[in-house]
Amino acid sequence: MNSPAKLRPVPPPAEFVSPTPHWPAPTVGSRAELEELLADDVPYGDLTTDALGIGAVSGSMQFTARDAMVLALAEDAAAIIELAGGRVELFASSGTMLEPGAPILTARGPASALLRSWKVAQTLIEIWSGVATDARAIVAAATAVAPGIAVACTRKNVPGTKRFAVAAVKAGGAVMHRLGLSETVLVFPEHRAFLGREPFVGLVERLKRAAPEKRLVVEVTTLEEAIVAAAVGFDVIQAEKFTPDQIALLVARMATIAQSRPVVAAAGGIHTGNVAAYARAGADVVVTSSPYLARPRDVQVRIGPLSAD
Repeated sequence: MNSPAKLRPVPPPAEFVSPTPHWPAPTVGSRAELEELLADDVPYGDLTTDALGIGAVSGSMQFTARDAMVLALAEDAAAIIELAGGRVELFASSGTMLEPGAPILTARGPASALLRSWKVAQTLIEIWSGVATDARAIVAAATAVAPGIAVACTRKNVPGTKRFAVAAVKAGGAVMHRLGLSETVLVFPEHRAFLGREPFVGLVERLKRAAPEKRLVVEVTTLEEAIVAAAVGFDVIQAEKFTPDQIALLVARMATIAQSRPVVAAAGGIHTGNVAAYARAGADVVVTSSPYLARPRDVQVRIGPLSAD
């Protein structure tokens, strides 16, 4: 009996991408997460492109900054395009400050790949570049007054987007205040409401036994609470909705604490317009959620057949 003939694979057209994406740089999201973003937008195929019969036509797609922006999630956007079947040349990395008209990426591939990935990739860059741009503005305003100050963004991002939010915050030059409840000890007044009249010193002793390797943070709403909390050994005093003048007074009082001076973190309502006042008052850290409310930055997209290049 003759053995079956071996089939030779037919090579794809040169402009088509291999099934394994050639991603231009490490991404924030995993392959599965990025595939899920694509699937959410195109769950059962692209009806318009399929109905027009243009999916196999070779094309190109260019992303350009329409606004001044700090670029974020560009690598993930490029990976999404490649997952869809395009091939990407990335011109700028996340964290880069772009002027209007600056190129971000060019992609080539079948029209089906470009049109499938277009809006997901564009929106990813636009939304998170808005966050990064606002974070950079806050950092610039704060460090212009106090070069050593830290700008920390809260965990109050849209649920389910933390991985991207963290990347955008870092692209803007800020740091994360907390990634979640599991890795930090931060006692809120809401915690203390369940503890009756237990004094601060009792809380410190209890927390040091339960989490001996962790720094202890407490949120306070009055100067008196802050002084007591510092005196009994809390490492960080988070002053909620203090004015800059109150922060300055708190910093002055912290200098009189016999033990090592705790970190003073100003929190609540801090944004680009007022952060310099908090930095000038002497806060070691400013805690903000403001970047998550930033407007998206506009990315211009041009798509067409390769013959139109």
